[in-house]
Amino acid sequence: MEETVTNTINTIQNRLSTISDDGQINCERNIKLNENAKDDKSGCCDNCKQSCKVAFKPWMSKYYKPRQNPTIMQRLKYSMMCPPHGTFANLLLCVLLLGVSWGMLWAITGEEALPGGNLFGLFLLVVLCQLGGVLIQLIRLPELLGMLIVGFVLGNVPAINFAEDIYPEWSSSLRSMALVVILIRAGLGLDADALRRLSCVCVRLCCMPCVAEAVTVGITANLLLGFPWVWGFMLGFVLGAVTPAVIVPTLLSLQDRGYGVTKGIPTLVIAAASCDDVLAISVFGVLLGSAFSTGNLLYSIFRGPLELIIGVSVGVLSGVILWYIPNQNQVKVSFVRFLLLFCTGLFYIFGSNVAELSGAGALGCLTMAFVAGYGWKQNKEPIEKLMEFMWIIFQPLLFGLIGAEVKLSYLEPSSIGLGLAVVFTGLTARILVSILAVSGAGLTIKEKVFVAIAWLPKATVQAAIGSVALDTARERGAEEHLEDLGRQILTIAVLVILITAPIGAILIMVTGPKLLQSNALPKNTLHEYVEVMADEKDPDLATKTANGEVSGEVDDKTSESDSYKQTFV
Repeated sequence: MEETVTNTINTIQNRLSTISDDGQINCERNIKLNENAKDDKSGCCDNCKQSCKVAFKPWMSKYYKPRQNPTIMQRLKYSMMCPPHGTFANLLLCVLLLGVSWGMLWAITGEEALPGGNLFGLFLLVVLCQLGGVLIQLIRLPELLGMLIVGFVLGNVPAINFAEDIYPEWSSSLRSMALVVILIRAGLGLDADALRRLSCVCVRLCCMPCVAEAVTVGITANLLLGFPWVWGFMLGFVLGAVTPAVIVPTLLSLQDRGYGVTKGIPTLVIAAASCDDVLAISVFGVLLGSAFSTGNLLYSIFRGPLELIIGVSVGVLSGVILWYIPNQNQVKVSFVRFLLLFCTGLFYIFGSNVAELSGAGALGCLTMAFVAGYGWKQNKEPIEKLMEFMWIIFQPLLFGLIGAEVKLSYLEPSSIGLGLAVVFTGLTARILVSILAVSGAGLTIKEKVFVAIAWLPKATVQAAIGSVALDTARERGAEEHLEDLGRQILTIAVLVILITAPIGAILIMVTGPKLLQSNALPKNTLHEYVEVMADEKDPDLATKTANGEVSGEVDDKTSESDSYKQTFV
């Protein structure tokens, strides 16, 4: 019995060992099969990877070996290699941003973002004006000229006159918002010491050239065009106003590069520009009321001084308030100051238009920014940077819309020839009187000539009030000859914009570096100047500068002397 049980147990153990051996063999076999399959898959992946590498290697930038003096085709091929880089990558980014932006507008507004819609016209105007500004800078001309040209084309060429679809109310409001940005930047950039020193010159520059041009144009229009005296002088004050939209950005650009800063020339011209517009618009209103016998003549006479007093008063008051509100310890104080400054400027500009005191709004905005910046001192730099960013957005809008406002359909062929004679006669008188107005301010002949050149561009005021006389004549049902006079004023206003805005901008940017002194240290004297000053401070440092080792250690040594550090920088 016991033997039978023992045999049974041994048989079971043998079978179990056989099964375990077979299972182990099967497991090992399965593992080997899986490993073989993985090897086959990895081999396939390696083959695919190698094939893709061979196929795309010629188009991968990391495998490209730079060549000396590459041809145009070789440079083009490199720019198209993957991943996107350089100019091609920036171009792709711009295309993507534009596509997404337009898609967002279309998704939100529908037909307004399609061709023929208001937003589509604005979108296309901004994009093409920015492109025009970039392209014209390639030939060393100011970008605002390219934007003016693009706006003019989009407003006058029948096949692509997309600017015609922009609502006039939107155009006017956007131009006013851009003017706020200009005036705030100008106010923050004014030099208080230079303004105090040149206050009398500023008053002369504000009044004398404007009045001289207006009187000259009035007399010439009477003799050549047969204008009545009132209408002749009305034309004179339409043409006598300069445009801060062109003058201020170009002068700020020169000021940033140090040209004319020592004698306060940018401050002088920028400060006088707003007052010049107030004078021209105010006298124009008086003459318009006299020509049509509408409104209170006494109020029209005193309107100019009233706008001046109101603008300066509210500007000074709000600027002082911004010294203390918001508190300096507040979180993101610079951003809050920027918001208050910009929103208050918008309120002044649009509110003054509602109150029919447009000159007071512009002057108040400029004065507020100047007073606020004077109180903030060095802390105004973050606000200036934010305003520079705002200007990037509004610059193509402003100049594109100004260019689109100039209509060739307004030009009367019969008035063009004599109108040009009137314009150039007035500009000649303006240049001569501008040079006389800045005499006694310690300026050289070259600097006086530059001030006269900077006092030429005209655009915004002429676009705004050039058609007022014609519109008033139509609204009042005036006689036909009065409508003809209004039409001629509009024609000559368009001519002066076409002539002075682009030419004036070019002349300012081109002649500024040639006629103005720069407070920056010339590059060719930098090394020599460091050697001299270093020798006075430390003989060892002089030896290092002679060997070209001025970086790093010069700054440490020069920090001991504020005057030297300022001159070196």
